[in-house]
Amino acid sequence: MIVYTPFWETLRHSSETTYTLIKNHHISSSTIDKLRKNRPLNSTTINDLCRILNCSVAEIMEYIPSDTDQIL
Repeated sequence: MIVYTPFWETLRHSSETTYTLIKNHHISSSTIDKLRKNRPLNSTTINDLCRILNCSVAEIMEYIPSDTDQIL
């Protein structure tokens, strides 16, 4: 399962807020909601967040194995 816990820590240490992401960087409120609920995001959005926050992908998201992961 992909979780966005690192995003919230990265955001906390940046000069940005969810408000500035929405107002200044045009990140949609639905994207913020997906981050809060650990819902899937596309790679373009991940790229945008990395660019805005000047961070790596690992500072946005993390993979944690889960019993609910799809069996391959």
